[in-house]
Amino acid sequence: MKKGIHPIYKTSTIKCACGQVYETYSTQGDYNVEICSNCHPFYTGKQKLIDTAGRVERFNKKYGRKTKK
Repeated sequence: MKKGIHPIYKTSTIKCACGQVYETYSTQGDYNVEICSNCHPFYTGKQKLIDTAGRVERFNKKYGRKTKK
């Protein structure tokens, strides 16, 4: 590596709004995030899939796929 052209890579703390704290390395330093894997609905299993106006059924009908029941 060439000397003097790379950013400083230091330890940083990432704090989530839910209270979770992660220790990692970064060039940006410490920062806060609104959502993390501890509180995100996709990872916690609380995600709800809402099909508005039958879009999935229209897609399946248009492309000849059968819907699962």
